[in-house]
Amino acid sequence: MAVAPSAVHDERAAQTAARGAAAFNPGSPPVIEGFTPLPRHREEGFQEKFMRKTKENPFVPIGCLGTAGALIYGLRAFKHGKTRQSQLLMRTRIFAQGFTVVAIIVGVAVTALKSKQ
Repeated sequence: MAVAPSAVHDERAAQTAARGAAAFNPGSPPVIEGFTPLPRHREEGFQEKFMRKTKENPFVPIGCLGTAGALIYGLRAFKHGKTRQSQLLMRTRIFAQGFTVVAIIVGVAVTALKSKQ
């Protein structure tokens, strides 16, 4: 079974022949007959990763925002001497933290089940 040479292979072979056997360039990959390297994927930045993870599991950021909001509002109420409201908001913060932990666990379980399929 004969394989037809590709244009990339012909171009690399011509470059190798033009450079000669003694020339070595560490900046470019070596030419291996019958091997075509895969293109390198671009690194994912913080914003792209954050948006992708938020779309995969939107309940985690919601829980984090709820936790932070209850904490800040509860501390503010404590500073103003509203102890009953402060206690209620600290309990709300604990509920929001629990919601966030459950959302993370469910997200991990869903991702694990997706990878098996």
